[in-house]
Amino acid sequence: MLSVLQLVIASFAIYGASTFSEEIRLLIPLGCLFLMLMVYRIDKRRLENKATRKTFLESEINKIWKKETVAFKDQDFFTIESLVWPKSELLLIDAVHAIFKDLGFRISAPVHYQTVDRIVKLQDADKMFGLQIIMCENDVEENHPKVGRALKFEKDRKVNEKILIIASTHIHLPLSERGKASCLSKEMLHFLIRHQISLVTSHHLYELWQEAKGGEIDIFEVFQKIYLHPGGIFYYKKNANSNSHSLPINLRAP
Repeated sequence: MLSVLQLVIASFAIYGASTFSEEIRLLIPLGCLFLMLMVYRIDKRRLENKATRKTFLESEINKIWKKETVAFKDQDFFTIESLVWPKSELLLIDAVHAIFKDLGFRISAPVHYQTVDRIVKLQDADKMFGLQIIMCENDVEENHPKVGRALKFEKDRKVNEKILIIASTHIHLPLSERGKASCLSKEMLHFLIRHQISLVTSHHLYELWQEAKGGEIDIFEVFQKIYLHPGGIFYYKKNANSNSHSLPINLRAP
């Protein structure tokens, strides 16, 4: 975009030099040159900030995995940043959509249900999730508007359908500090269990995505387990027995 602006400024400078009178013929190119220099400096600062942000994100992810990660593709970088540090709920929804699509799920905007953000179908076409995607600066509370919408879906759903909340919480904290913070209030946790609603944090969704891409887990099997989950926070741990896949009485950080 900024390069196009520079091109427009350069074109105007050439036009001014060949069209205007002698008094301002030199002033127009000089003014345009000054503007082009300003645009160049703004663009350079933008690229430097982007590179700094990408390096910070990679270091944060490395702390979580405790190993060096492969360099991110630009699209993966944008998806991860929008998932873990979303600037808006729309960007978070787009990131979740991109991840499910990359994992091979059939995901779409809802047609018959307007109370959820996305519809995801499992390999078994008879089963599906209604995704409610929530962004919170702190814990998810029971009075969050989207929690009420999730409950409405749960009440209206068919037998083969299940609500699933994806929550990006404590979005201003570094990942290394989120392990010290809960993602739910105790009241919200009891609410989820009571209504048999499952929740996956955005951070754990990221982990599942990376493990599935690395061939470490069968992601479709994981989501079958989520479908059977009785409610509360879902956390999948590799090489664990089936009882460890459900943590209905513990608060987990994202």
